[in-house]
Amino acid sequence: MAKRLVEHYGSRCLLLSHDRYYFDVENPLDHNYDHPDALDSALCAEHVRLLRSGKPVELPNYDFATHSRTKSVDIVSPAEILIVEGILVLSESSLRDLFDLSVFVHAERELRLERRILRDVQERGRDRAGVLAQFKRTVSPMHDQYVEPSRRYAMLQVSGDGSLEHALSTLVSAIDLNLGTRAIL
Repeated sequence: MAKRLVEHYGSRCLLLSHDRYYFDVENPLDHNYDHPDALDSALCAEHVRLLRSGKPVELPNYDFATHSRTKSVDIVSPAEILIVEGILVLSESSLRDLFDLSVFVHAERELRLERRILRDVQERGRDRAGVLAQFKRTVSPMHDQYVEPSRRYAMLQVSGDGSLEHALSTLVSAIDLNLGTRAIL
């Protein structure tokens, strides 16, 4: 959904993924990537503050194959609309306090699992069995503990189960109504 918003707004929009801010991991098999402590949200919040104040930032790049940040960074300039996306951003007060508009996209458990399998196999080089094991061990419990409760902080909630076009239309309308918005989720 975030990528489709970027397509809609084009150069007026910058997408900032919370996944860029994972800390380096020495033992990935025992690591809980779905706990808020797995991410450097303080650095992400600092980058959002800098972008909101009109300054460029150096975004980290996280390599999911090596479970560490690369030495390269992406230098980005501020945009009229900043979309900060990630399942844990609303659970972090340091981030959610920076948003002019916050959105929670809800999807049923089975659909979340299906999407995670597809993403992790295609984009992160993982196998289906490993994704299923991780989902059961950490993803689902952390969703129940952190993600779902953070829903209460959203100014707008949309369904991720139904028509993508309908959800996008709702989000575009909300963003357009808040034309002065500098940071959204």
